[in-house]
Amino acid sequence: VASASGDSTVKIWDASSGACLRTLTGHSDWVRSVAFSPDSARVASASYDGTVKIWDASSGACLWTIKGHSNAVNSVAFSHDSARVASASTDRTVKIWDASSG
Repeated sequence: VASASGDSTVKIWDASSGACLRTLTGHSDWVRSVAFSPDSARVASASYDGTVKIWDASSGACLWTIKGHSNAVNSVAFSHDSARVASASTDRTVKIWDASSG
């Protein structure tokens, strides 16, 4: 399980025990949305800082930071095959990104 937070972090939780497994840092403003890829290999996060970050779900390492919106990013989702990420922003756009390279 992953959660978004107002403290600019993403937290990964163990669904069975409720323990926090890791805290992902790197955004500079509220994280509004998080999504696991269907293959569970990556986590995407969307932030008021205008970026989308792609994280390695196992290590917590930030793989890519995507900067393509001119305002806060409110939502993020992976495609069914984990190959693409969609992001929606208050700049009134939805963008599609390559999940393997940003």
